[in-house]
Amino acid sequence: MADKTRGELRVAVLAGGISDEREISFDSGRNVCAALEEAGYGAVELLDPAADDFLDRLRAGGFDVAFIALHGRGGEDGQIQSVLEFCGIPYTGSGVIASACAADKAVSKALYERAGIPVARDAVVEDPALADPAQIVAELGSELFVKPAVNGSSYGVSGVHGEEELMPALLRAAEHGGKVLVEERLVGTEITVGVYDAPDALRVLPIVEIRPQEGSEFYDLTVKYSDPTDIHRIPAQIAPADYARAQELACRAHEALGCTGFSRTDFIVTERGPVILETNTIPGMTDTSLYPDEVRHAGMTFADVCARLIDLALGTGAPAHHLADPDVPADLAEARYPQLWGAEPAQIGA
Repeated sequence: MADKTRGELRVAVLAGGISDEREISFDSGRNVCAALEEAGYGAVELLDPAADDFLDRLRAGGFDVAFIALHGRGGEDGQIQSVLEFCGIPYTGSGVIASACAADKAVSKALYERAGIPVARDAVVEDPALADPAQIVAELGSELFVKPAVNGSSYGVSGVHGEEELMPALLRAAEHGGKVLVEERLVGTEITVGVYDAPDALRVLPIVEIRPQEGSEFYDLTVKYSDPTDIHRIPAQIAPADYARAQELACRAHEALGCTGFSRTDFIVTERGPVILETNTIPGMTDTSLYPDEVRHAGMTFADVCARLIDLALGTGAPAHHLADPDVPADLAEARYPQLWGAEPAQIGA
């Protein structure tokens, strides 16, 4: 395989899937297909893991590598990665364990704290129907954000301005499945920092400042997929010390989670400096997404980055999967991994 040219490699681009972010994933997948063709890959095929014939097509396709352009459940949480490993197909991005850790906001925050990365105060609600809003407000204050612990693209996220708004927000978040994370509302500038694995070191992309649009309480689903020129400011207009600190913390988060290939980490820059929100192991790759915007401002093309990720997946550009998997504490592993391994790989294509 290592001797094959780009024109000879068969690449499966995985997009769509089973999550709330299905349509966004298709947009990412189409962009990736176009970028790979621009980079000279001659056999690129888009596959949807939610299709009935997905596993048959994956096994019969003779693919040399898979480019994962899935977002959310089934794509960023280690499930599709485990399927590809079962099938013996190299893939882009982070491995099974790193993906699972990053996808679960409660687990990832515990790993951030172990790495010395500032986080917002929070409460994890296992069963929202049994939650005590008064107790949560007493601990965290009345200005809060409520979000599904495992989801992306701001699906199910609500801003809360008082105890009376908390229970409805918890129930809305719970509709997206699983436990719910409640965080104190931080005041500051929202930024995002992309990183990628270069042959010699972890590289940081220009920081994007996300400017709030009128009428939007936060960087929600509608704003995320609007014209980026209206909301993305590159480079971010923040203090030089905060800029450097955010870049350092993004690299530290990438390493703490055991990410491979690339990631994008979101922060709020407060009076006390950058505070981490979350890390995306498969950032959006649509025309209006943040990561491609950062790539362009770094003087690269999206095709360059996609080709680099293929090289990493094939082991021609190191690092490899699993070499960087995080040292997960036993209590976190027990809480998270039964959910991951409880499903047979065949269920992904069901």
